[in-house]
Amino acid sequence: MFNKILIANRGEIACRVIRTARKLGVRTVAVYSDADARSLHVEMADEAVHIGPSPVGQSYLRGDRIVAAALATGAQAIHPGYGFLSENPDFVDQVVAAGLIFIGPSAASIRAMGLKDAAKRLMEKAGVPVVPGYHGEAQEIVLLASKAREIGYPVLIKARAGGGGKGMRRVEHPDDFSEALSSARREAKAAFGDDRVLVEKYVDKPRHIEVQVFGDSFGNAVHLYERDCSAQRRHQKVIEEAPAPGMTPALRKAMTEAAVKAAKAIGYSGAGTIEFIVDASQGLKADRFWFMEMNTRLQVEHPVTEMVTGTDLVEWQLRVASGEKLPRTQSEISLSGHAFEARIYAEDAAKGFLPATGTLHHLKFPDAAPDGATMRIETGVRAGDAISPYYDPMIAKLVVHAGDRLAALEALRTALAQTEIAGSTVNTAFLAALAADPDFAAEDVDTGLIGRHQEALTAVASPTGEIISAAALAASGAGALPSSDDPWSSLAGYAHFHGVARRIRLRFGDEAIQAKVSMRPDGRFQVAVDAPYDSTNSHDLRAVPRLARWPGHITVFEGAVGYTFTVPDPLARSDEATAASGSLRAPMPGLVKLVRVAKGDTVIKGQPLLILEAMKMEHTIAAPHDGTIAEIAGEGAQVTDGTVLVRFAEEQSASTPAAGG
Repeated sequence: MFNKILIANRGEIACRVIRTARKLGVRTVAVYSDADARSLHVEMADEAVHIGPSPVGQSYLRGDRIVAAALATGAQAIHPGYGFLSENPDFVDQVVAAGLIFIGPSAASIRAMGLKDAAKRLMEKAGVPVVPGYHGEAQEIVLLASKAREIGYPVLIKARAGGGGKGMRRVEHPDDFSEALSSARREAKAAFGDDRVLVEKYVDKPRHIEVQVFGDSFGNAVHLYERDCSAQRRHQKVIEEAPAPGMTPALRKAMTEAAVKAAKAIGYSGAGTIEFIVDASQGLKADRFWFMEMNTRLQVEHPVTEMVTGTDLVEWQLRVASGEKLPRTQSEISLSGHAFEARIYAEDAAKGFLPATGTLHHLKFPDAAPDGATMRIETGVRAGDAISPYYDPMIAKLVVHAGDRLAALEALRTALAQTEIAGSTVNTAFLAALAADPDFAAEDVDTGLIGRHQEALTAVASPTGEIISAAALAASGAGALPSSDDPWSSLAGYAHFHGVARRIRLRFGDEAIQAKVSMRPDGRFQVAVDAPYDSTNSHDLRAVPRLARWPGHITVFEGAVGYTFTVPDPLARSDEATAASGSLRAPMPGLVKLVRVAKGDTVIKGQPLLILEAMKMEHTIAAPHDGTIAEIAGEGAQVTDGTVLVRFAEEQSASTPAAGG
């Protein structure tokens, strides 16, 4: 076993690797950028080395600096985590050339599976079923369009490099192929530096089922059963589970055998995932699954496999990389119970899952799992940490395990309802809605489920009078908050002979709210909310419910939903009068990738104006109304959250919200 390893990653996966290394008595070295100088993984590691500025291209993608850090600190091996350089064969070559060990597969294995088109040709030779499509080298648009017609619409354009839904477009009609191809190529080039694509048949009711495989340097390879990752938005996973719901013995046997065959075909060593697409239109059948791609690394969703098989896959990685055989044979690996993983992101589900930033002023996870279940919280952040625009906006992975799917799903719902996050827009309400969706609960899951139910899943009810009253009570300073240690705070608002009424002003979104808070003789607080916002008007509260106060705001929690109210500063002058009207603002920091109109152009409502690239995804900014362009940002402009992207001529302008895509 190693004495010291360097972790070439950040966030929750770096923390995850550190925990296992610590258990095995292995010392760890963290690397960090400017933005991560005070991050949790830096605090947890035994040593830490600064490797550059915040942008990934100047830090976490600098293989030379990472290798130099490993050599300088005496690390014997490098664990890549996932993302960044984890599937970069040139980085593996750098590591090996420096006399270090890469905790993962060989560069040859990564190259064999790193490009989707080449991997599928290899799998065809190995006898593994692949999706019908074009996986060739030629990339002329005329040829690709011709192949799409041969395959039959709808088709799926996919970047041949990378993953995570980037560079992927579904095309329903030949007339849309050219535009979709251009968009996919731009996104693929930005994300992976490679704009080549493949074209495949789009499966009508696809399930995304993947098999965890593991190999060693002695020629052994095993599977650790399957995971279902069909619950996706924008081709990115949201909730994963193991085992796959509705899995039949025949399909499991065929799929796991194909996965092991694929791993052995390239002499694979380390953790890997073979991803399959399954046609579920007629149920799960052994002849209706096809190879999609192989991820030659640990997956984000690996904890659900660990939960149902009783393994530590990071420990297996370290043992195999240090020269040991696989810790278990195939006959020693069995399934037990059911597990779910929910990815908690800083994002606005109601606005098309736009990534969000902010400071996590309040962060609280459940103290324990419900009876009969176990729970893990995988995170790389703490209360007070900022969500940076430079990296993936994941806050945590909430993982639960119970005896069966029904019990595990109930545990997931309970845990999400007890999670409290304030300071950034988060997706906990969306996750809870998905976990409660009747089709999801009934195991009727496919990759289009979220898209079909998106409006219902992302809708959040307006705050009730009780919630508004709780926010007003907290804003008044009356009543002991759950975190308060002040024994006198319950007397706030008391006056001799009569109670003192306090006038409170709040805002919820664009709505102004006024309320009056007073204390009753029996110790309760009475909150009267001005109509018409609250038809009930008056509410009696004895205690403040779950909430968090943070600078200028109050967030009240009801289940998995956090209702955030702004508390206006009475001394601050409103800037509403000077706010720009008839303009579109950037909904997040990003790069203006493409501008489709020019100053003076007349546009109609819904017309695409420009494309904003943020977090390596493209977002189309469209006209909210008819008008004439007075000003528009230039291509290549780097913008921050709130930057004006488009101004309309005054005579045709209308007050508009922040842009979305």
